[in-house]
Amino acid sequence: MTGKKIVHTSGKRKRSVARATLMPGKGRVKVNDIALEVYEPKTARLRIMEPLALAGDVAKEIDIDANFKGGGIMSGADAVRLAIGRGLVEWTGKSSGLKEEFLAYDRALLVADVRYKEMRKPNDSKARAKRQKSYR
Repeated sequence: MTGKKIVHTSGKRKRSVARATLMPGKGRVKVNDIALEVYEPKTARLRIMEPLALAGDVAKEIDIDANFKGGGIMSGADAVRLAIGRGLVEWTGKSSGLKEEFLAYDRALLVADVRYKEMRKPNDSKARAKRQKSYR
């Protein structure tokens, strides 16, 4: 197995956790065993393709297999996007300047967005908005 470069990375967004594996190949990308070209919805597909488009020719030389669990479709797409972005930076190395390009485009390609849904409070229907009291 010497000579073959394989990179494993992960990303999180809300309740979604994604893991991506980058290996030498022909530019194929799979998300949860579905080819990226047919992945639905289209907005999630376009979000996942952003780091690949910014990487350019580097993305055409590697195969990416990404899986995510938990959360919704868009938070899963953002988690996969983060994992792919981190993997591409690790794959190319520090001298390529890809990290600076990702940070200039969108910091969320390399740094996780740690915001979560605020939990519902006991004896109330919502997280923040309180019920109005009527004294009459």
